[in-house]
Amino acid sequence: MFTKRTLYTNEHEMFRESFRKFLHKEVLPFQEEWEEAGIIPHEIYQKCGEQGFLVPQAPEAYGGLGIHDFRYEAIMLEELAYGNEFGLMLGLHNTICAPYILAYGNEEQKNRIVPKIVSGEAILAVAMTEPGAGSDLAGMKTTAEYKGDHWVLNGQKTFISNGINSDVILVAAKTVPGNPHAMGIFIVERDDVGLERGTPLKKIGLLSQDTAELYFENLKVKKNNVLGDPTKGFKYLMAQLATERLSLAIGAVANCRLALESTIKYVKERNVFGKPVAAYQNTQFKLAEMATEIDMAQVYVDRLIEEQNSGTVSPEQACAAKYWTTDLACKVIDECLQLHGGYGYMKEYAISKMWLNARIGRIYAGTNEIMKTVIARQMQI
Repeated sequence: MFTKRTLYTNEHEMFRESFRKFLHKEVLPFQEEWEEAGIIPHEIYQKCGEQGFLVPQAPEAYGGLGIHDFRYEAIMLEELAYGNEFGLMLGLHNTICAPYILAYGNEEQKNRIVPKIVSGEAILAVAMTEPGAGSDLAGMKTTAEYKGDHWVLNGQKTFISNGINSDVILVAAKTVPGNPHAMGIFIVERDDVGLERGTPLKKIGLLSQDTAELYFENLKVKKNNVLGDPTKGFKYLMAQLATERLSLAIGAVANCRLALESTIKYVKERNVFGKPVAAYQNTQFKLAEMATEIDMAQVYVDRLIEEQNSGTVSPEQACAAKYWTTDLACKVIDECLQLHGGYGYMKEYAISKMWLNARIGRIYAGTNEIMKTVIARQMQI
C-alpha cells in the first residue's frame, strides 16, 4: 500500500509474530474440520489463555497481563482476519464481552469470573438480539423481575455468537415495566436452571462459529449476578458498542488486504488469451482502485485505534468506521472473486469463503443503516 503504518512498535510486531505462529499451529490447519462440525473445540480457548491471548487488559490481580494498550487486541483482530478465521471470535471474548465485567462488575464478580476468562476455562457471550429486536435494543422483550433476594429472567435471544460454547453469558433484560430503556445486564452461567440452548443456527457463512438461540424460563439470577445498576444496562451497552464496532472495522480492513493480496497473486499466475490476467488494463485499474480505498480505510481505522487508546473514540466515529469498512469489504471481496473467474466460486479458493463471511459485517453490531442513523443524529438531522 501507499501509506506506511506507524501505529505499531517493534514490541507490537513481536507480539504479532507470536500470535501468528500460534494461529498457524493451533487454528488454521483445523479450519475445515471445525467448519464441518459447526463449532470450534472449547479447548482452543484454554490454549489461547496459556499464551496470554485472552483478555490481556485484565489486571494482574485477576490473572491478566494488565496491558492497557488496545493495539494488542487490534493485532489479534487483524491476524484472525488475515487468516480468514471467523470461528475463533477472540474479539467477542476479549474486546466486546470482557469490558462489561471489567468496567461494571464488583470485586466479587471480578474475582470469581475474570481469572476463568483469562485462562480460557470460561468462554464469554453477550445476549442482546431477539427475534423481534435486533439493532433496536429498546424493543427487546426479555424481562427480569426482582423477587427480593434474586431476579427471575424470562425471554428469548437469537443470533448469539458462542451460543453453544459459552460458559458465562451477559444477558440484557428489561427491569422496569413501561420504561424501554431501563434494563440490566445479568450474568447467566452454563449450568443455571432455566437456561436452554437451541441447536446451532445454520448460516451461509461463519460456519465454525456456534451461533444459537437462547431461552430463559423462570431462570433465577442471584442478586450478585447483576452488572452495576440493574436499570442502567442500556447506558452500559451504548458505552461499549463503539469498541465493538471499531473491532469489526479493524477486521474488515484486514480481510480486504487478504483478499487483495491473494487476488494479485492469482491474476499474475492465471493466463487468459496467452497472457496473465494481471496484464490487462481492466485488472490493473480494478486492483489500483481497491488498493487506494483499502489504504484510505486503513488510515482512518488506525487513527481510531489511537483514539481508542486515549479513550476519545466517539460513537459516531465508530459507526462511520464500521459501516464504511464493512461495505468496502463486501465490495472489494466481490471484485476480487470476479477477478478469479469461475475459480472464485469454488470452495477450494479462499476468496469464496471470504465472500460468504464478509456479508454479515454489514448486519451485526447494528446494521449499517443504523450506523448512518446514529451519524445523522449527531449531525442534528
